[in-house]
Amino acid sequence: MRPKDPFIGRDLLGGQFRVLEKIGTGGMGSVYKAEQPAMNRMVAIKILHPKLAGRKDLTARFRREARAMSQLTHPNTVKVFMYGELEDDGSLYIVMEMLEGRNLNQTVRKEGPLSVERAIPIVIQCCGALQEAHDKGIVHRDMKPENIFLSKQGGMPDYPKVLDFGLAKVTERQMQPGSVILTQEGMVFGTPEFMSPEQAQGKTLDARSDIYSLAVILYEVLTGKLPFSARTPMEYIQKHVTDPIIPLSDRVPERKFDRGLDEVLARALQKQPDNRFQTAGEFGEALRPLRLHQRRHQRHRIVAQGRGAHGILAVARAIARGETAEAGGVGGRIPAAGGELVTGQLRIVGPQPGAEQLDALEVDAVGGKLLQDVRHHRAVIRDEQR
Repeated sequence: MRPKDPFIGRDLLGGQFRVLEKIGTGGMGSVYKAEQPAMNRMVAIKILHPKLAGRKDLTARFRREARAMSQLTHPNTVKVFMYGELEDDGSLYIVMEMLEGRNLNQTVRKEGPLSVERAIPIVIQCCGALQEAHDKGIVHRDMKPENIFLSKQGGMPDYPKVLDFGLAKVTERQMQPGSVILTQEGMVFGTPEFMSPEQAQGKTLDARSDIYSLAVILYEVLTGKLPFSARTPMEYIQKHVTDPIIPLSDRVPERKFDRGLDEVLARALQKQPDNRFQTAGEFGEALRPLRLHQRRHQRHRIVAQGRGAHGILAVARAIARGETAEAGGVGGRIPAAGGELVTGQLRIVGPQPGAEQLDALEVDAVGGKLLQDVRHHRAVIRDEQR
C-alpha cells in the first residue's frame, strides 16, 4: 500500500490553509488543492519535494520561480499570493490561484488540433503575459503546451494562464542578495521539442527565445505536429538549429491555412533571433489580423430573435465565432455592419464583417451603447452558413 501523503489533511501556516488533495506532481515538487477559510477561496499550493531540500541549485530555482511569478500581474499569468518556507520542516512553498480546466497539451490530445479562430486568440493573450515578464527582465525559458493552462474566467472559455517559471532567467537587476542564476554558458535547459536554436546550443537567452517557443506551440496546436520530423529529443535539438520548418499546409495537406499565417510563423521561427519578431507584443500584433481571416471568406446569415438584456453582446460573439449560440435578446440601434432592426429581430445577411468591425461591435456592446430599449428576456441566435 502506498504511504499516505504527509501534506494531505494538514493545516499550514498557522491554520491559514488546509490541504485537501494532491492535484499534480513533477520532478521539482507536488501541487495541492487547499482551502483558505479566511478568504473563502480555494488555492493551489506548490511544495518542493522534501528530499530535494538539500539541493542548493534546486532550492534556488524554486525560490526564483516564486520571486519571478510574484512580480507579474498580467491577467494571463497565474497569480501568486505568497511564498516562503514552512516553519515546522522548512519545505519551500508557493501559494497560487486555483485554476479549473486543462492545459493546452491535454486539450489538443483530447480534442485534436484547434481551429485558427480558437488557437490564435489563446496565443495572443500569452504574448501579453510574456511581454510583461520580458519588460521586467524575466525570460521564461520553458514555454510548452503543458505550461499554458486553459481555464474559464468570467464566463469566458479558453482563458489562458502561463504557468511554471521554474526555469525563468531573472536578469541581474531583479536578483536579490543570496540568490543564484542557474544559467551558465554551455548548459541546456528546457524542453527539446520547443527549444529555440540558441537555447539548444546553450547560448545566453533573451525574450526572443520565448517568442520562438511560443511559435512552435502555435504550430503544434494548429496541426497536431511539430515543425520538424524527428524521432528523438536530440534530433529535435539538431533540427531547431539546422533545418527549415515544414510549412503548415505541407504538414497537414487536408487543411488550408492563410499564407499570411505561414509568413508570420516563418518569421517567428527564424534561426537567428535578430530576424524574428523582437518583442512578444509585436508577435501578438502580427497574429491579430489573422484570427478571423478564413471566416471572412465565408457568407453567413445570422439571426438573433427574441428577448434579454445582453443580446447585442451575444450577437457579437456569435458573429465572431460563427457558431450557434443562445443568449439575451436584442434592441436599440444597430451599427453600420450590414444589419437592420425589425420588431425585436436583428438580422445580419451578407459577408462576414472584418475583425476590426467585430471588435468595435463587442466594445460597444460591453459599453452598453447598444443595449437601449431592450424589453424582453431571452433570445436565440442562429448562424446559418451559406
